[in-house]
Amino acid sequence: MLHGCKTGQAKITKGYRLPARHVIHTVGPVWQGGERGEPELLASCYRRSIELCHKHLLESVAFPAISTGIFRFPADHAATIAVTTSIDAIREETSLSQIVFCCFSEQSAALHDQALSEAIAGRARAGPPR
Repeated sequence: MLHGCKTGQAKITKGYRLPARHVIHTVGPVWQGGERGEPELLASCYRRSIELCHKHLLESVAFPAISTGIFRFPADHAATIAVTTSIDAIREETSLSQIVFCCFSEQSAALHDQALSEAIAGRARAGPPR
């Protein structure tokens, strides 16, 4: 059905028996120190997913903290990329009225909150982690 999905890309399927009408599948990068395009690939996951939302006229989307589990992407940097890329993507024409960052820990939620606050204040940078 999907015929594979490359890192940084996204594909959409029906939700079938899930509560969601659709599921967007994306493959985040494995963290290898940040010098192999990982930040750009992670941003592409969010951007391509939001493009699919618009193409299919979806009104809401929920994202986990892509690549921060077994792929070991630094959670603070990933949160900044998730938030800033999503904001940039919806500045253009979009069907989305809601983006949810589904965080599975208090730490992840706090990092996404901080990234959103910084983005609103205009201070967010999606550059390499320090």
